[in-house]
Amino acid sequence: MNQIMETIFVENANGSINAGSFFLCLGVSILLGILIAAGYMFRNTYTKSFVLTLALLPAIVQVIIMLVNGNIGAGIAVMGAFSLVRFRSAQGTAREIGSIFLVMAVGLATGMGYIWIAILFSICMELLSLLLVILKFGEKQNPELLLRITIPESLDYTRVFDEIFDTYAKKCKLLQVKTTNMGI
Repeated sequence: MNQIMETIFVENANGSINAGSFFLCLGVSILLGILIAAGYMFRNTYTKSFVLTLALLPAIVQVIIMLVNGNIGAGIAVMGAFSLVRFRSAQGTAREIGSIFLVMAVGLATGMGYIWIAILFSICMELLSLLLVILKFGEKQNPELLLRITIPESLDYTRVFDEIFDTYAKKCKLLQVKTTNMGI
């Protein structure tokens, strides 16, 4: 059990990384990224670019961590770069953000040489995620939907949709009225 918690870089105390260790970490990062991406694709809507990002991000983070390799200044610069990524990108869903943090954690673990922790953590998180999706944990029994209708300014909208809403909705509420030209 103690070997699971040890880094593969313990014997390399001089700070250099040999090619074997690098490619082992890279391979594990890519495999775990693909595993996490495949888990994300289960019962989710997704784009190809997001799934590819999930598959590749652990390897990217791993290489960055290997390059930093204990240098405090470089570590702070990397932290700043990661924080800029958050503010320069569109906000995703909670599941997307969680998946991004998961692959970053895997990349950090493999980048520091903690291969077994990365593998066990990935498997545990994916199994838990799949179980929660299958059990429909957190889903509302009667989900609320938001319907946006843009109407021409000349239309008298006061009662035009009442019959449709009475037929197809259990409950509805008018939140806002917006016309095509916004009153202009």
